[in-house]
Amino acid sequence: MLHLVFFEPEIPGNSGAAIRLSACTGAMLHLVEPLGFKMDDAKLRRAGLDYHDLAHVKVHASLDAAFAQIPGRIWAFTGHAKKMYTDVTYTDGDGLLFGRESVGLSEEALNHPRVFAPVRIHMREGVRSLNLANSASIALYEAWRQLGFPSGV
Repeated sequence: MLHLVFFEPEIPGNSGAAIRLSACTGAMLHLVEPLGFKMDDAKLRRAGLDYHDLAHVKVHASLDAAFAQIPGRIWAFTGHAKKMYTDVTYTDGDGLLFGRESVGLSEEALNHPRVFAPVRIHMREGVRSLNLANSASIALYEAWRQLGFPSGV
């Protein structure tokens, strides 16, 4: 199983989309508090559609608590990395860490001892960042593809 980690997400629609992504891929979604919304937020429910019962979602009080649930390496996604996400060989149990929509990952998160390496997603020069849910989708599908899409149809 692959793991998506949203560190202190702020926008309910992005986490709702990630809930749907979790249901569609079988990945575990870890949401690290504080959240910028309540888990019963209407926008979160709407973005996740009727996939909430099919998704694997855990809310954690800290990054350490989330990482304790992830057996593999942690790849931290940031626009400040040199290594591209496509140059990584993902393994079952790996975690894909993403930061807040407004500021990305904190230095604390990027320098956490469990973080194996920072990686980035290709973008055109002069743009700041992709949408959080879109970034998670791009990264997760690349990792899942490398694993041969287990349980996929």
